[in-house]
Amino acid sequence: MDMSIRFPHLGIYLPNVGKTISVFGFDIAYYGITIAIAMIVGISIALHEAKRTGQNQDTYLDLLMLTMLTSVVGARIYYVIFSWDNYKDNLGEILNIRNGGLAIYGGIIAGVITVFIYSKITKMKFLQIADTVCMGLAAGQIIGRWGNFFNREAFGEYTNNLLAMQLPVSAVRKNEITSAMWNHVVTIGGVEYIQVHPTFLYEGLWSFMVLLFLFWFRKRKKFEGELFFCYLAGYGAGRFWIESLRTDQLLLPGIHVPVSQMLSAVLVVVSLSVIICKRRKNRECRYDKRNLKNTD
Repeated sequence: MDMSIRFPHLGIYLPNVGKTISVFGFDIAYYGITIAIAMIVGISIALHEAKRTGQNQDTYLDLLMLTMLTSVVGARIYYVIFSWDNYKDNLGEILNIRNGGLAIYGGIIAGVITVFIYSKITKMKFLQIADTVCMGLAAGQIIGRWGNFFNREAFGEYTNNLLAMQLPVSAVRKNEITSAMWNHVVTIGGVEYIQVHPTFLYEGLWSFMVLLFLFWFRKRKKFEGELFFCYLAGYGAGRFWIESLRTDQLLLPGIHVPVSQMLSAVLVVVSLSVIICKRRKNRECRYDKRNLKNTD
């Protein structure tokens, strides 16, 4: 199998991008390494934010370690549910995540549920926790998407734009190669390449912009939870567009609608609605207080 990856319009040629590294005779997938690094960075940023806002870092470390585990499980369950045809005849493969198969939205849903339950048990404020950890979540997504790069997955339809990526046909799953890709296959050095949207890169760059906004906005928020809702709206908006480019979409059974795209739209609408309503309510409260003082 040819292991090269090319970005022809950028003049970048990576001749030997492996999927695993051997350590003491054991093969460790770069996908797993990338996810692990993403978790460490995300937890570090969340702990720093907890310290900055005067919260107990030890409490957050306990919560984040628990959330890390449940998020991985949730990400896998979400992926398996909407890819059931790939697993129903081989249930043992459900536990094999070395080749990918973690859905970010599944991880977010499981993480939110874990944080909500934890907040109820410890009497902490759920929205305060959400605001504290959301920047770490965004940072983790930026890094974690590079796991898709090593696995040659989560790419989009054929494109000839500046960031177009070329992958050897032998290195990708055949069911993800569309007719448009086959029609534009190029042969270089005797190797057939498809040329596609690097959607993992798009999402990483988009998440980076979301993260920069969150860092800027964190001292300007008007209510508890606003930072978290900004994250959901920002990430959802980008994911809605990016999901439309992908060829490995997870579809809702029966109606064949991309589940992540639909969920993205819901998150954007709900999050923006909450932000607008809460800010309007806050303005009205301040206006009422000023009127009350003037009356006195």
